[in-house]
Amino acid sequence: MMKNEKGFTLIEMMIVMLIISILLFITIPNVAKHNSNINNKGCEAYVKMVQAQVQSYKMENSNKVPTINDLITAGYLNSDKGCPNGQPVTIDAEGNVTAKTTESSS
Repeated sequence: MMKNEKGFTLIEMMIVMLIISILLFITIPNVAKHNSNINNKGCEAYVKMVQAQVQSYKMENSNKVPTINDLITAGYLNSDKGCPNGQPVTIDAEGNVTAKTTESSS
């Protein structure tokens, strides 16, 4: 006698795999877009933090505008790691801190 074992057929398994792959194709671009937004927000926060350190340095050093290396040497920054999106942070002659951020469409 043969036992009637219940299980999934090959067609049912292929349909499940198709549905899972469609869901992955939908979600992966959204995750990548959100990762870019997170990196840009982190860069904005880092620029504001460096700007605050520039102002502090200027107050303690007779309004002398520092470079990134001056801030590191004086202990205002730990390192010149740049933004989370990989862009370097720059300080202009007036002491304004800027960084290039990647554009995102929201």
